[in-house]
Amino acid sequence: MHEMALTLGVIDLIADAARRESFSRARVVVLELGDLGHVEPEAMLFCFDAASRGTVAEGARLEIVRVPGQGWCLDCAKTVALAERFGACPECGRHHVQMTAGDELRVKELEVE
Repeated sequence: MHEMALTLGVIDLIADAARRESFSRARVVVLELGDLGHVEPEAMLFCFDAASRGTVAEGARLEIVRVPGQGWCLDCAKTVALAERFGACPECGRHHVQMTAGDELRVKELEVE
């Protein structure tokens, strides 16, 4: 389950921010998670509870904001919705689409005390 490794990275980011910004506890963590990133939100929630024990994020509420897949078609020069990585452009059917969104794993916000 790679979600545990990803969650441990998020916990490390929060701990680094706590040292840098001098806060003692994270209350809410808002995480952007791309729909095309092959990360299960439910697994992230489960892992966050386990991984945050004994850290500045223990007891924090993890909120996950899903980011839909999006890309730029090089052939028809349009921004298009993507349902899968390396999928065809829904406008022209060609496979020259550069993904521009949907692969995110980003701490968007922290509510701290």
